[in-house]
Amino acid sequence: MADVLSVGVNLEAFAQAISAIQALRSSVSRVFDCLKDGMRNKETLEGREKAFIAHFQDNLHSVNRDLNELERLSNLVGKPSENHPLHNSGLLSLDPVQDKTPLYSQLLQAYKWSNKLQYHAGLASGLLNQQSLKRSANQMGVSAKRRPKAQPTTLVLPPQYVDDVISRIDRMFPEMSIHLSRPNGTSAMLLVTLGKVLKVIVVMRSLFIDRTIVKGYNENVYTEDGKLDIWSKSNYQVFQKVTDHATTALLHYQLPQMPDVVVRSFMTWLRSYIKLFQAPCQRCGKFLQDGLPPTWRDFRTLEAFHDTCRQ
Repeated sequence: MADVLSVGVNLEAFAQAISAIQALRSSVSRVFDCLKDGMRNKETLEGREKAFIAHFQDNLHSVNRDLNELERLSNLVGKPSENHPLHNSGLLSLDPVQDKTPLYSQLLQAYKWSNKLQYHAGLASGLLNQQSLKRSANQMGVSAKRRPKAQPTTLVLPPQYVDDVISRIDRMFPEMSIHLSRPNGTSAMLLVTLGKVLKVIVVMRSLFIDRTIVKGYNENVYTEDGKLDIWSKSNYQVFQKVTDHATTALLHYQLPQMPDVVVRSFMTWLRSYIKLFQAPCQRCGKFLQDGLPPTWRDFRTLEAFHDTCRQ
């Protein structure tokens, strides 16, 4: 028996297996030739049938013999180890009890999965960077001198810095009042009142928005113990729709390098609901569709659309 090389293949058995494949193909060809020729060269019909059956059985036995020999040799050939730059881990493929402890095959699967994950993560990162650049100052033609400084990217920002950002946003929109509270430590919770149209509860982790709940102006936004109710939905379908759209807006406005810009962009989008019950749909021109006003606001133009008309 030849030595098994590092690739895990018995070369002598491999050469014999190739010869066995050729012999098997020849045996199968003889079977079909026998069927093609049929019964001949005998005087009587009984003699031709016996000769045909005997010849056909011999050919089938040859096929069976060659197939068994090929199966025997295939077990001796072994499996070639896959070519991956796993350094010394390739020695695991030489373990004679690999069927009981398949460490190397599991390692290969983990390596392939890691490569695939890295590839898809790179694609996702490229797509997210394209979306973030559309909302950054780089696409607005702002010069390098006037370009705002990038804020800290850490998730933990000083509470005073968060308070200053919220107070500036509050002064930007006269129709909107923002009340900031911290019932659970440093995390901020905002109660945004937009005219006499709606109220929005915004849960923030530092300067990053985690959750929004939109309710009607006359609905209760507090629990029995006097805290903001961040779990119960609105009793009205129109504000439930606006809550869903606000959650979509949080996924759209993403710029981790400048969280204050994200909050300001979200508040600007939220301010467009000041005419929730007054603005017609920009596509169909109607005020109501299925009993609901246009609840969708475009992220760029802030135009009003019905949920079905925006598609």
